[in-house]
Amino acid sequence: MSKYVNVFVFLMGFTFFSLVACANSGTENGITKKIVVDKSGGGDFTSLQEAIHSVRAFDPEGPTTIYVKNGIYREKIVIPDYVCNIAIIGEDKEKTIISYDDYAGKENMGTFRTYTLQVRGNDILLENLTIENAAGPIGQAVALHTEGDRIIVKNCRLLGNQDTVYTGGEGNRLCFFDCYIEGTTDFIFGSATAWFEECVLHCKKNSYITAASTPQNVEYGYIFNRCKVTLAEGVTSVYLGRPWRPYAMTVFMNCELPSGIHPSGWHNWGNPENEKTARYAEFNNAGEGAKTEQRVKWAKILTPEEAAQITIEKVLKEDFVKIVSFFMP
Repeated sequence: MSKYVNVFVFLMGFTFFSLVACANSGTENGITKKIVVDKSGGGDFTSLQEAIHSVRAFDPEGPTTIYVKNGIYREKIVIPDYVCNIAIIGEDKEKTIISYDDYAGKENMGTFRTYTLQVRGNDILLENLTIENAAGPIGQAVALHTEGDRIIVKNCRLLGNQDTVYTGGEGNRLCFFDCYIEGTTDFIFGSATAWFEECVLHCKKNSYITAASTPQNVEYGYIFNRCKVTLAEGVTSVYLGRPWRPYAMTVFMNCELPSGIHPSGWHNWGNPENEKTARYAEFNNAGEGAKTEQRVKWAKILTPEEAAQITIEKVLKEDFVKIVSFFMP
C-alpha cells in the first residue's frame, strides 16, 4: 500500500471510527483537504504552525493532510485540542526537521513547557519527520509532548537528551511504529498508554530508558514489542525503567537488548515502596542484556500464556486498532 493510500485510509478510518465531534464524514468524493508547507515559499505556507492554525476547529468537512517539504523548521509548535483528524507528513524523515531548543530552567520554564512539538488534539498522524529538542544535555528538554488520544507516530526520528518524549493524559492511547527515539535520562515518560512496534531506542548515557507514571486504574502503560535498544559509545549501564509514579507499567517483549542493560533491569527510583506497586515485565527478549537471572525480584518474567494476553488489540482497544492496523506489517 502506498504512503498516500495509507494516509487516505488512515484519515477515512478516523472519520468513521472517531468518537469526537471533529470526526465526521469526509469531504466530497472522499478527497481529504491538503495543505503544503514549504519554507522556501513553494507551498501554501512557509511555517508549519501557520498551516495548523489554518485548519478549521473541529472541522465538520473532514480530515486534512499537511504535507511538509524538506527543510529545517525552527518552530515551537502546538496542535491545539480543537484541531484534530489531521495528518502531518514530511517529505523525508532525515530532511524534514522540526527543531527548537527550550529547556527546563530557561526563563523559569518548567519541563512541560520545553516541548518542540506539543500535540493536544485527538486523531493525529505524524509521519516522516524529525522532531528535535536541540538544547543539548542541559537537563529536561522535551521534543515531542502529547496530550491527545489516538495518535500515531510513524517512521519518525525523535531526538533529544533528558525527557525526549512525554506521553500525557490518563487513558490516552498512542502507537509508535518504526521510529528512532534517542535520549539520556527517562527519555520516554508519562501516564498515557503507548505501544511501540519495531522502534530503535538509542541510549546516550548510563541512565534510564523509561519513566512511566501509569495511573493505578489504567491496565497498560508502555509496551515495547520487537524493538531494539542501542547504546552510544561508552554507555555500559542502562535500566529499562524506573517508576515516575508508583503504579508505572512497562513491558519489553520480543526486543533486542544489548550487554549494557543493567543486570537488575529495573530501578525503584530510590523508594522501596515502589517495588510493591510498579508493574514491570519482560518476555522473550534476545541479546546479552536480555538475561534475567539477576533481574530484580519485583519485576516479572512472563510465561508464554501471560505474554499472549498482551496484544495490541487489548492495549489500544478496538476503535484505535482498526486504524493502527493499516500501518502494521
